[in-house]
Amino acid sequence: MGLTRKQEGKWICMGWDCILRVIIVFNIITFIIMGTDKYKARKGQWRISEGTLFLLALSGGSLGILIGMYFFHHKTQHWQFIWGIPFIIVLQAVLLFRIWNALLPI
Repeated sequence: MGLTRKQEGKWICMGWDCILRVIIVFNIITFIIMGTDKYKARKGQWRISEGTLFLLALSGGSLGILIGMYFFHHKTQHWQFIWGIPFIIVLQAVLLFRIWNALLPI
């Protein structure tokens, strides 16, 4: 069961629902980062590198990157993003599925 509680002066988040909350917040952040990068691209300002965007995707923000790509029409012409981000999502889904099954009691 996922609980957030204070223990010994520290907040502790336990369970899958806590992990899900962290992933959702991180994906919202990566979505905002995609919008920021698109804004900077239009204004000719300093940009967020593609490597950083891929690192954010690999770190768990792949859905935010993918949704941001199509919402902001950003990086949708780059084959690395068209194929790479969905590939990362599939890898993460498989990894999550395997971890979930390994932790389920028999």
